[in-house]
Amino acid sequence: MANSLTPSLTFETKDPRNEEVITVVAEGDKDDIDSAVKAARTALDSGAWPRMSGYERGRIMMKYADLIEEHAEELAILDTIDGGKVFSICKNIDIPHTVHLLRYYAGAADKIHGETLKLLGEFQGYTLKEPLGVIGHIIPWNFPSTLFFVKVSPALAAGCTMIVKPAEQTPLSALYYAHLAKQAGIPDGVLNVVTGFGSTAGAALCSHMDVDKVSFTGSTEVGRLVMEAAAKSNLKHVSLELGGKTPLIIFDDADLDMAVNLSQNAAFFNKGEICVAGSRVYVQEGIYDAFVEKSVEMAKSRVVGDPFNSEVHQGPQIDKKQFEKVLKYIEYGKNEGATLLTGGKTCGDKGYFIEPTIFADVNENMKIGKDEIFGPVLSLMKFKTIEEAIEKANATRYGLAAGIITNNLNIAHRVSRSVQAGTIWINCFFVFDPSCPFGGYKMSGFGKDQGLDAIEKYLNVKSIITPIYSSPWL
Repeated sequence: MANSLTPSLTFETKDPRNEEVITVVAEGDKDDIDSAVKAARTALDSGAWPRMSGYERGRIMMKYADLIEEHAEELAILDTIDGGKVFSICKNIDIPHTVHLLRYYAGAADKIHGETLKLLGEFQGYTLKEPLGVIGHIIPWNFPSTLFFVKVSPALAAGCTMIVKPAEQTPLSALYYAHLAKQAGIPDGVLNVVTGFGSTAGAALCSHMDVDKVSFTGSTEVGRLVMEAAAKSNLKHVSLELGGKTPLIIFDDADLDMAVNLSQNAAFFNKGEICVAGSRVYVQEGIYDAFVEKSVEMAKSRVVGDPFNSEVHQGPQIDKKQFEKVLKYIEYGKNEGATLLTGGKTCGDKGYFIEPTIFADVNENMKIGKDEIFGPVLSLMKFKTIEEAIEKANATRYGLAAGIITNNLNIAHRVSRSVQAGTIWINCFFVFDPSCPFGGYKMSGFGKDQGLDAIEKYLNVKSIITPIYSSPWL
């Protein structure tokens, strides 16, 4: 079934702008996950999808992308209402990126092939790349459309079947994508969406004995639970894209206005609810004071409010729990001795709005300097030397991304090779492309999303060896 299951239990999904209920959504549980896995297994073992040519799969994926493009406005509205995301960004960036992802992997679907091997002695070998099997995708709430297709697109191209468990905070667009998948001609059982909670539906998916792999994006804490469930069940494959505490290192030779603009976007984009948020900003001492002054001025000019308003830069945090977590970390910053330069307060009487917040005098031992906050909180720190900047940047358990701003090519090369992170942006930030692999080091997870590397996560490699007789050459 390229659609969603409809169990008898339901839960409410709320609008973070005003805390009002948008609608009720089916609450999937273990039985519903079982039904979805059975449908996916049947589609894998006897269905058309893995037996189509890659070209045929690609054509259906292209049609799927066309349908999403036709319904871009509705999908952007759903993510704005459900997730508090700025509507114009959803419509002009998020949804087009999902279309790009689908088309990229649609084009790759007929280019999956093995190798011919020259073996020792009178034998010939070759490899086959086969669909890995039934995949469980668990996606977070901060980019519900983008991350749906970061996971689904390469798995579809590989010929796998799958179950998607969207975050309980943002289930609406996932249900629409299931509907459009059906219209595109994706066969029944290939793409199944089960809405529900992580502790029930998500846990059942991770521990299911007939799921071959789980791909999870979310917190490091939950990532541990995913690995544990996979190990205790059938030792299923796991890939994890987890938390981050991204350093942005700004050197004295940087263009000051560009650096301030880039750092604000790095920290406050999507209200700070992004795993690679540049929340640790290291500024070299020669421009530090001027940088602080301009940063505070710019943060005060950012407009927080209704994300459907074209003048607004920042919408509400996703829900009450996240709202209270961010406010708690702001209090930690004050109590641990950091200097609050601007922000730190809520906005309005309704909804989960928080001012863009900047702290100075932060160090790596403070909670705001080491923990992933997932909110609009920027920590400013000063450094003297390149060596000090590298040491501070690496003083974290995370390694998802890092940013460098400098006009010195030698500094850019040295620091990018020294910082322990999966993605390094030089004089730019938040540049994502379907062709560019993305994934973390250390406790930010393992396994690459995007790029051709991502397809490999959904394939098994099989070696075939056969004798050859009376060959004129070996």
